[in-house]
Amino acid sequence: MENSDLLDIVQLINTDGVGPVTFYNYLKKVGNLGDALELAAQKRALYPREMAEIELEKAEKLGVQIITYNDKRYPQNLLELNDAPPVLYALGRTELLNYPLSVAIVGARNATIGGRKIASRIAYDLTEADVLAVSGMARGIDGAAHKGALYAKSQKGATVAVLGTGVDVPYPTENTELYNNIRDNGLLLSELPLGTAAQISNFPRRNRIIAALTEGTLVVEAGVHSGSLITAKLALEQGKEVFAVPGSPLEIRSAGPNQLIKEGALLTENADDILNVLSMRQNQLIKEQKTLRLPLDKPRNQVNISAHKEVSIPLTETADADVKLLDLISYEGVDIDELLRTSGLSQADFFAQILDLEFAGKIERHAGNKIAKIKG
Repeated sequence: MENSDLLDIVQLINTDGVGPVTFYNYLKKVGNLGDALELAAQKRALYPREMAEIELEKAEKLGVQIITYNDKRYPQNLLELNDAPPVLYALGRTELLNYPLSVAIVGARNATIGGRKIASRIAYDLTEADVLAVSGMARGIDGAAHKGALYAKSQKGATVAVLGTGVDVPYPTENTELYNNIRDNGLLLSELPLGTAAQISNFPRRNRIIAALTEGTLVVEAGVHSGSLITAKLALEQGKEVFAVPGSPLEIRSAGPNQLIKEGALLTENADDILNVLSMRQNQLIKEQKTLRLPLDKPRNQVNISAHKEVSIPLTETADADVKLLDLISYEGVDIDELLRTSGLSQADFFAQILDLEFAGKIERHAGNKIAKIKG
């Protein structure tokens, strides 16, 4: 794309009063970007050209790629939305934008430890089965899903985080390390200009992108009026599958998933429940037969068919098992790979226990691929 065209797009979409629908309406009326800008200028003050130039310079300096609606890298699923973002800011592996199989995992910010463990376990299993986990990097279920995916594929699992801030703004700040890990192994994505801070109105907009990017949405713990249910309903409107993890009717955070199940969402207990549905959508059997597998480091047109290997990760471990592994971790920190070898556990069991300990607040990740015990 010519740099002038990119500037036109950034200038038009950042003009006050011009959202995605208005953007496309202008283009439909006049047929080209230059005339669309002139049409917009007749009705409103245009976003300054100089500011658009600064935006492009800043993106280049940060290594952020600006992907527009007419770019071949733009996600095909998003183009089906009438309010598809004209501009996406991407930081990381842009080849993940058109990944063939992906699932959104969303849920409560104030999630229970059990809910976070389920989300991380399912994300881990899906990633091992070459299904991409997509979420919003919020506290609670979102963060747990991203962490589970990152622990997969020998700690280099890919995941996509769609942000409600500028792609250069980690939010919440406590997820900064998670943000950095996703940037290095997966993809950070936003439609918002660089530097945009968190605002409540931005998150519902973010949710439509999460739903559109994926083949289905899984809800793990959510209130009946939560953003997670909005994402699920957007997925339904887009003809996507909706999955929900059931919970006790006495737990308010189970009200959302339980309601979705009553309305026809697929009751989900593990990753296989999702994989089986995806296999039907792809006209293939996944469990115990063959699966569509696409290694995360290969382009989309290189697809291999191989036997599906089930990954068994215990939902909960005994207290004795957790304590035994915790005894091997120092306050100064130990290398994860060395800890795995020392523990004698299988990789799946090891990372399941690591996640349990992390969610229980007993350990934390440090730079340099280390895990350390938390004092207290």
